[in-house]
Amino acid sequence: MLGNVLIILTVITDSHLHSPKYFLLSNFSFIDVCQATFVTPKMISDFLNEHKTITFQGCMSQIFFLHVFSGTEMVLLVVMAYDRYIAICKPLHYMTIMSQKVCAILVGVSWAIGTVHSGSHLALTVDLPFCGPNKVDNFFCDLPLVIKLACLDTYVLEILVLTNSGLLSLICFLLLLISYTIILATVYHQASGGMSKALSTLSAHITAVILFFAPLISIYIWPFESFPTDKFISMFFTVYSSP
Repeated sequence: MLGNVLIILTVITDSHLHSPKYFLLSNFSFIDVCQATFVTPKMISDFLNEHKTITFQGCMSQIFFLHVFSGTEMVLLVVMAYDRYIAICKPLHYMTIMSQKVCAILVGVSWAIGTVHSGSHLALTVDLPFCGPNKVDNFFCDLPLVIKLACLDTYVLEILVLTNSGLLSLICFLLLLISYTIILATVYHQASGGMSKALSTLSAHITAVILFFAPLISIYIWPFESFPTDKFISMFFTVYSSP
């Protein structure tokens, strides 16, 4: 929290950092702050209480905000990869292509996609009949676990949820992979320092991508099956994977 807030304040207050790269970085940090605040306080309070409960409205809110921030962060990672592609492969046109208006539009599109992605999940879940067990075996309301509590056959719903999350994740991951491949292929035939400079520029971004997608894939590769490591992976994803 402190690190991300300092990044945001530094980018805002230092005029030397008013560039597309740092504008996108500050938005990335803002999403990480949001992602930490909607789950972690409730988790900490539950550690201190013997009876761990949450209202239905609170549970739906956690599902909504989790997918808003996760979906937005995935798309923003693609936008940041596009920014690095322009900076490395087309440096002379960088400021023209990545103008302030374009950056604002790309960030807005990221939030719009994340909101639509999350809203579609919530629309499928909020009206389900819950009349049986009401215990979620995790420290927050994870969508697959909540769906399994519904008093009806959820097979079709599970497929829809998996398709929604899977398509967005797969598209973003493929776009990231393509952008990195193009960047490295472009600098490969340049001067000897070109590759090391590109890797230096991309190292932090690649680390963020790995920290984000690794636990995400682990959670959702078998989303409707329970494993002993699920809670640890979920905690890593919501608390520790925010660079």
